[in-house]
Amino acid sequence: MTKLDGKIAIVTGSGRGIGREIALKLAGDGAAVVVNDLDEEPAAGTVAAIAAAGGRAVACTGSVTEDGFAERFVKTAVDRFGGLDIIVNNAGYTWDTVIQKMTDEQWDAVLDVHLKAPFRILRAAQPVISAAVKEAKAAGEPVPCRKVVNISSIAGLGGNAGQANYAAAKAGVTGLTKTLAKEWGRLNTTVNTVAFGLIRTRLTEAPADGGSTIDVQGREIKVGVSPRLLDAMEAGIPLGRAGTPGEAAGAVYLLCIPESDYISGQTLVCGGGFRL
Repeated sequence: MTKLDGKIAIVTGSGRGIGREIALKLAGDGAAVVVNDLDEEPAAGTVAAIAAAGGRAVACTGSVTEDGFAERFVKTAVDRFGGLDIIVNNAGYTWDTVIQKMTDEQWDAVLDVHLKAPFRILRAAQPVISAAVKEAKAAGEPVPCRKVVNISSIAGLGGNAGQANYAAAKAGVTGLTKTLAKEWGRLNTTVNTVAFGLIRTRLTEAPADGGSTIDVQGREIKVGVSPRLLDAMEAGIPLGRAGTPGEAAGAVYLLCIPESDYISGQTLVCGGGFRL
């Protein structure tokens, strides 16, 4: 029996990058996973990879910022797999500029995806978890420990020039985490944060000319860090390199397994020893 055998997980932004690795990691250890991405193709790709490895997964595509998405996401887990045990709020992107050039649209978009969306998902999940806890208690059964892992960043802990929106949103995730840890302790649910340092993904990799962009609901968002700046950033990391998506997923996994059942309200920094 694997550590997560019989558990049901939902992971936002799990069609690509770190989110995909998180979904694969949880599924590989026995969890059934609801995979989410903006687009059908990457979500289907993660589902197929999980199925090919003998796991269980289903896709729930769409933007985490859309009205009604949170309820649909949670309902997918309940309808397809019968419950909800693990929530990973991972979806997000950066839209950077210095504050005097930052528009309300940039501010709102980044706060919506990184802070409002997790809030909505957790709000939608609470009645489901609460009902399951009451049912277990009424039947005289033990209440299993459920897990929430919210993804933050070292930018949310120490700030980062050009990322007022992102840093504010990720700092907000810490407050959300600490509050829910107190509210949901009675539900035997732990709520923690993983704050990533430099992880090599499509959002950090960029061509030498810095011309990399992604499309987010019709917006062309510039992403990536120049190779020269990446090298400089890596030089400041004690381990001497950026992390991989698989290593980032490993940090999330640590807070989802039974060994972390008495850890709640904490922020785990996955940054190769980098100190602010």
